[in-house]
Amino acid sequence: MLDIVLFQPEIPPNTGNTIRLAANTGARLHLVRPLGFDLSDRQLARAGLDYHDLTTVTIHDDWNACLDTLGGRRIFALSTGGQTRYDRADYRPDDVLLFGRETSGLPPEILAAVPDTQRLRIPMFPSNRSVNLSNAVAVVVFEAWRQMGFVGGR
Repeated sequence: MLDIVLFQPEIPPNTGNTIRLAANTGARLHLVRPLGFDLSDRQLARAGLDYHDLTTVTIHDDWNACLDTLGGRRIFALSTGGQTRYDRADYRPDDVLLFGRETSGLPPEILAAVPDTQRLRIPMFPSNRSVNLSNAVAVVVFEAWRQMGFVGGR
């Protein structure tokens, strides 16, 4: 089962959409504090609807606590500066997909700890800054799940 990590997400609907995505793809979701919103936020609830009961959402106080929970599993970090295109990675069911803040991405020290070949990017026009967080999560999760034959899906 894939694990999705949102590092210090800031926009409630993006997290809500990712909760719904995780529920619909069999993934687990991890949120790393600080969060840019309260978990009772109305926009979070609206975007996630009632899907939070259909997936596992774990909240970690910091990055190290999240790493401890993940137990040394292989991490793919998404970054606009990633060396490998997301669809060229060879995903496995126990992989971790790590996404950064909407406004600033992942901190350099976290990216530096991920091997170059596991720093992924989503292609886009060079004049653009980034893809919306929940859209980026959906693109990568569905590619990983596709490679695994959509196991568990219908």
